[in-house]
Amino acid sequence: MTSTVDTRPVALGLEPSFGFGDRLGLATPGHLEALRNEGGAIRGIFAQQSIREMNRTRRTPQQVMAAATSALGRAGFDQPWGADADHLKTSQDVDVTADAGFVFFTIDPSDAVDPDADDYDADGNDSPLARAFAEVREEVDWIEQYEGRTVQVADGPAITFDPVTVQRAAVKYGRAINHAVQLAHYIRLTAEKRNQPWEIELSVDETPQPTTPAEHYIIADQLRRNDVRIVSLAPRFVGELEKGVDYKGDLAALEMSMKEHAAIARELGPYKLSLHSGSDKLSMYTIFARATRGLFHVKTAGTSYLEALRVVARHDEPLFRRIIDFARSRYDEDKATYHVSATVESVPPPSQITDAEELERCYLQLWSETTTGAGFTEPGRQILHCTFGSVLTDGELGRAVQQVLEREPGTYREVLAEHFGRHLAALRAGM
Repeated sequence: MTSTVDTRPVALGLEPSFGFGDRLGLATPGHLEALRNEGGAIRGIFAQQSIREMNRTRRTPQQVMAAATSALGRAGFDQPWGADADHLKTSQDVDVTADAGFVFFTIDPSDAVDPDADDYDADGNDSPLARAFAEVREEVDWIEQYEGRTVQVADGPAITFDPVTVQRAAVKYGRAINHAVQLAHYIRLTAEKRNQPWEIELSVDETPQPTTPAEHYIIADQLRRNDVRIVSLAPRFVGELEKGVDYKGDLAALEMSMKEHAAIARELGPYKLSLHSGSDKLSMYTIFARATRGLFHVKTAGTSYLEALRVVARHDEPLFRRIIDFARSRYDEDKATYHVSATVESVPPPSQITDAEELERCYLQLWSETTTGAGFTEPGRQILHCTFGSVLTDGELGRAVQQVLEREPGTYREVLAEHFGRHLAALRAGM
């Protein structure tokens, strides 16, 4: 019998939301169960994949959308949900994802960000910062709007815009702001032409140095002045947010920083703060929900793939061992686009681990305690995370993983519900 439930995604607005990335198209039942178990206080974004991930997994936006909508239809899910076209860089990216029905558009202007701006010496008229500023000056028309001002953000920081602060912001984010404004206007026109809902997130998190309160203020203020309405913004937070592991850093300093960013988001929006690389960051979630007062979005991606490998480990140990060996051989090349610290030398190869449970622990186990109180995973999990594209597009391994998941949907649903249940419970604790 065909379901009559309307499974089209909608714009979720300022409701707290959680993005479930699904690189195999089989994870939505587990994601949905985790969300239902937590009572539905957080909205789910069930179709979410970046253009980069689609290229690596050889999936299309239509396939990503179809996997989510069909699973939600079979489950009779009738609550609002979102669909995130992640890390969009070009108008062509917008076109193909809008055509597939995505409604949440994440702009990624990282190619226009100067990642070295924080390291430029500012001493002297011919300093590296002064020279870099001279190169972007004609493209940035907002210097006089901030230079020499001090702004007191309600329930937040007092931000002093001295010349060095403003110039460094212009060098770091000036061109990125221009690119974001142009793409945001294109998204609005594209969605309106198609008569479909839309909302925009801006991601500036993919930089080696944190986004300062002054930089956040300028970015958000310039979007507003250019008639760009965002639903969320992802700054680069303090500390280390590596793929596949928990937060590495000072949690007290993180909470203080998040409160400052959240105050800016309330004053210049309101819009939600977005946490990218959110997979497995359990020590951050309660702090994040509390600091944002519930105005948050969390984005996860690779962790559902890793939990798929847990299913493989429990039902086809020889295949799991083959995947690990293959991932180890690909890791040094595949990690180039990630900020990670694991090395293949930091975890023993499968040939040295005879026990199946120990093999799963070494390569997939979570939530080890550190002396700072923040947890992080074994390095093996990070190795498997970074090599997902190579595994899934391998002629034998990718199909073998799919076959295990298709044979064992109950196990996959169970491990996902448990895994994301920890994420969602930690967020609920801060709301």
